[in-house]
Amino acid sequence: MTVTPVMPEVQERLAAWPMPRTCPYAPPDAYAELRRGGPVKVRIRTGEAWLITRYDDVRAVLTDARFSSDDTQPGFPVRIQLPPAPRVMSFTRMDGPEHGRLRRMAMTEFTARRTRALRPSVELLVERLVDELERGPRPADLVAAFSVRLPSLVIARMLGVPEADECDFTELSQAVLSQDATPEEIYAAFVEMTQYLDELIRRKGREPEEDLLSRLATQYVATGELSHDDLVAMARLFLVAGHETTAHQLSLSVLSLLREPGQLERLRRDPDLFAPAVEELLRYWSITQDNQVRVAVEDAEIGGARIAKGDGVILAYPSANHDESVFPGGDRVDLDRDASRHIAFGYGPHLCPGASLARMELEVALRALVGRFPGLRVADVPGAVSFRENTINYGLDSLLVTW
Repeated sequence: MTVTPVMPEVQERLAAWPMPRTCPYAPPDAYAELRRGGPVKVRIRTGEAWLITRYDDVRAVLTDARFSSDDTQPGFPVRIQLPPAPRVMSFTRMDGPEHGRLRRMAMTEFTARRTRALRPSVELLVERLVDELERGPRPADLVAAFSVRLPSLVIARMLGVPEADECDFTELSQAVLSQDATPEEIYAAFVEMTQYLDELIRRKGREPEEDLLSRLATQYVATGELSHDDLVAMARLFLVAGHETTAHQLSLSVLSLLREPGQLERLRRDPDLFAPAVEELLRYWSITQDNQVRVAVEDAEIGGARIAKGDGVILAYPSANHDESVFPGGDRVDLDRDASRHIAFGYGPHLCPGASLARMELEVALRALVGRFPGLRVADVPGAVSFRENTINYGLDSLLVTW
């Protein structure tokens, strides 16, 4: 991959990205100031890139074909240290017709209709996990005991992954997305996950069951419309994205509500607030903080900045979703806000295919926790809240709660 070199004296003057948070409950302070102007260049591990912070500018890039998601393009800002091979991240790192072709295959499994059909089974899973939480010791780590397990179980059942392998996949996906692990550790986790999925998909092709991988294998791989390797990449994407993001959004959402008992009490009194609360909490946290990137494949102008072909672009979702021109008072959680325009799931052709599933899981989980534990609160013990640092997706390592 070719990266435009940056003169050392120029690079020294650029702010480093990712930018630090001075408060773990808020996006980096620098974003508020940066939104007053157009895009700026920042220093990244492989050189430099444009940082886009304003809501309108971010949406403009997300719908502009001059900005590519193809990570094999020269100048693409590499954040996840995966093998530099085409199609590693499935259709999320593709453009145009091929992106659309593969995405349509995946979307047959993530429609609103399928999500509604899944809801009763998700409710049963949530009830089981809440029962276990209630019977267990206190304080309990909500992250380990509930938030990580729920989406892992949901996506594993959808794909047809045996439940016994749930913990292994949680650890592997965290390793793949880690920014603290060595390239060797990341690659080892990537290879292990790929080998497992390779064999699982071959087995589904021979002995199909009622699950997503079986349907994709028999409907598309068997007919030659989808290669085996592309289905492996797609399954890998589902596993990593399908539980990692939802798990951390759920933990942070609960933490937000526990920090503001008044909001929590409103949810208890008015169950109709749960759906809009999910949207507002998605907007507020915008956990996909550091991996929404593109590269310009033609010269373009965004927000007054002239971006040249080959320049990398970083889309600061947390900044865009806190843009005061769109979300007044965006630095606070407001359950009365209409947050429907948020871009926590992206926007345009690359809108997250699992958005409806994630929304449903979050709503079901929050309803169950709020309903079952009227006295739910952060435990009064040292280190009760531990934030993840230097990660692609923002979240919590632990959240100790009691009731």
